[in-house]
Order: sequence, then structure tokens, then C-alpha cells
Amino acid sequence: MGEVLDVILQARRDRKAALKLMRRLLKRQGYLPGAVVTDRLRSYGAALRDLGLTDRHVTGGRSNNRAEVSHQPTRRRERQRRGFRSPASAQRFLATHAAVYNHFNVQRHLISRGALRELRSQAFATWREIAAA
Repeated sequence: MGEVLDVILQARRDRKAALKLMRRLLKRQGYLPGAVVTDRLRSYGAALRDLGLTDRHVTGGRSNNRAEVSHQPTRRRERQRRGFRSPASAQRFLATHAAVYNHFNVQRHLISRGALRELRSQAFATWREIAAA
């Protein structure tokens, strides 16, 4: 819960783009999810209908708040074009950033401060090990 699954920058948000995203996510996950939570963009519904997953599509209430909040920094960077000269360079950065973010993001409200400190030190030790290689 709370992990970035994938980031794909696309010029449009139509059914074709949504279908590409859904296929990529399903292939990477390796199993069929119990629920697919999206916002109310109609292209997601159309893509899931093409894949035959309309019974697992959830859009209502506050169920998609985590997904909406998670990509706000990406949208801010896109708007200001912070250091991205092309969509390809943005895609490379965001894909790497998602993996690193998942490594360091710990749900602080679920654990004690001592456990957080231990997890953070393990994450930094792993990062130093990878960066040295």
C-alpha cells in the first residue's frame, strides 16, 4: 500500500494511452489485482472494459486519494519543466525516482520511532552499497 507502481509520460490521456498503462502495470505485477483504483477519467473505464476488468474497477468515494496525491510532485515538475529537456529524459528520471522513492518511503504512522530509525538506516546502508558498485 502506498507504493508507486509505474510512471508513464504520454502526450494524451485517451483510451489508447490508458490501455498502454494498464497492460504495462498488469504485466509487471504478474497477477490479477482484486481492485483497480483510478480517478473518474472515462478513458480508464474504457481501457478496463477492453481488458475485461470492469468488475474490479473502483472510482468512488475517497478510495483514489492516495493515487491522486502521489503524482502531484510529478505534475508540478511537468508544468514547470524542471530540468526536463524532453519527455524521454523525464520518463527516465521519473521511472528511477519511483524505484528509489519506494525504497525510502516508510509509512511512519504505522511504526514506532525506533523502528523507523532502524528501517531508515537499513535503507541508507543498501543505498550506499548500490551507489558504490
